[in-house]
Amino acid sequence: MIQGIFYARFFPQEGTKIVAQSPPGCIVPVTTPSPNTAPALSTTTNNLNASITSASTTTATSTTTPTTKPPLFDFSVLSEYIIPREPFRNRYITVTDPDNKYLVLGFPVSIPDHRYHRNEFIFNFGLVVDHDVDQVPYERVVRRLAITFAEMEKQSGYLSQDTTKVQNECAWGERRDKNEDGTFFSTRRPIESLLEIIKEDLNNYGECMIPVDDANTINMKLFPYHPNPPEVKGWHVPVAKMKFADIVDPTWDLTLQRVIAHIDGVSDVRRIAFAADVSLELTQLALRHLLYYDTILLLDMFFFSACYAPRPGIHDFIANADGMVDECANYVCVGALRSSSSDNKSSNPGSSTTTLNNSSTLGSFSTTPRSSSHHLSTSPSNLSPESHSRRPASPSHNPTSLSTERGHRLPNYLLIKLMTTFAPSKTVMEWLKMHMDAGIDVLRFVDVRRLVQFGVIKGCLCRVHKHVVSKQYLASLATGQSRRLTEREAAGRISGGRDPLQKYTDGCHTFDQIITEMDLTDAEVMERLKGFKGAPAGDLTVLYR
Repeated sequence: MIQGIFYARFFPQEGTKIVAQSPPGCIVPVTTPSPNTAPALSTTTNNLNASITSASTTTATSTTTPTTKPPLFDFSVLSEYIIPREPFRNRYITVTDPDNKYLVLGFPVSIPDHRYHRNEFIFNFGLVVDHDVDQVPYERVVRRLAITFAEMEKQSGYLSQDTTKVQNECAWGERRDKNEDGTFFSTRRPIESLLEIIKEDLNNYGECMIPVDDANTINMKLFPYHPNPPEVKGWHVPVAKMKFADIVDPTWDLTLQRVIAHIDGVSDVRRIAFAADVSLELTQLALRHLLYYDTILLLDMFFFSACYAPRPGIHDFIANADGMVDECANYVCVGALRSSSSDNKSSNPGSSTTTLNNSSTLGSFSTTPRSSSHHLSTSPSNLSPESHSRRPASPSHNPTSLSTERGHRLPNYLLIKLMTTFAPSKTVMEWLKMHMDAGIDVLRFVDVRRLVQFGVIKGCLCRVHKHVVSKQYLASLATGQSRRLTEREAAGRISGGRDPLQKYTDGCHTFDQIITEMDLTDAEVMERLKGFKGAPAGDLTVLYR
């Protein structure tokens, strides 16, 4: 949000001065007229229809008082940066105020010409924004203001002309119309009103289209900045952040439509490409487009043999910050669905039952951490319709100690216990067995995959990846006797009888990549590594990091 906008000019005798600003007093204090004595007006009338017989008016004397709202920063401290020295002119600059609260964005312009005093005209149109605001969208606005007014100054002297000189002549050839008494008046819009309209329109609508005079119009728009999305690998799992079925248009790219149809939050990129009958490269390109517009996020594949470690965001989960635990319960608890389905099946054997399906949509949430957490909407409407097609108004069985008005729902302390007991040295299967042995029927009440997914998205958990390292291979790399193989060289060695796992033993490839590219399970990869013939016995080591 723009806190202030100003027009500064350098005067040879007076130095840098603020000529116009909006809101008034945001950069330098301004004075407003304030009457010392109120005007006295007495009229004597006989009746409503009678004419005024006498009137006396006392002329009021007035003084000037400064505005009560203080400026955003001390202008005297930053004045030398608002109109800087020659090397910093005609380029985009940013200045931080001494209190580190605001950023001043400017583009000082210097126009050399013999028409000006000292043969140079220097000015700057600047914006003042909060220090923590993304300044990238405002850079184009500052540049556009500088370029537009520089061209107007070169053509008609819009900025340098004497505003008090409105009689008898037209400065810089500007067209003016005549009053009835023969004097001239300017048809241009005052700079003060221009700045006010620009600030209000950009803050309220994100764009502005303002006519300056008969020949010039200021057109600007704030465009959000999207960084380049990360590379999409074949072993990544895309998860939708919105319901694509509600926004997909038939005019969309056909490849993108085919890829979107198979994003379910479980399938990896390579599997999506196979199911959609699209090449892997085109699938990755389509998913990068979705990442660019922040409509999906990428997670790791879920395995019961995987390990997860707590992250600092787990403190917010324990404290139930912003109702995070309740949000988690709505997203991961499935006991009511399963029990209600089983009850319906027992009461009506002929009726079809519906078990919980993994939703392809996580709901509407932002990926801006709350110290690394995310807001996830877990209302039933945001989940898949299959997972909520059987939700009876009142269950036919008696509720247990773990049931609430919503059905079977684990208490908050149990959800916190489940989330905080993940450890880097403990697989999900071992974690599950530990709680099952403790008497907590996790699979009955919790979708484990969604619990892990929730923890990763919220910044409570992180995946601990496995890498295989060959000591001999690393030693050869350190001594310069070997180098990493290209894909073509690796393919040639595979055809020559080398083990295809050889290229993955440099410690730079995760098991997820090996599983996906070689179409093996985690257990099969471990068996292959135990019988690996490309290195001596005891040479291979599996690292967790």
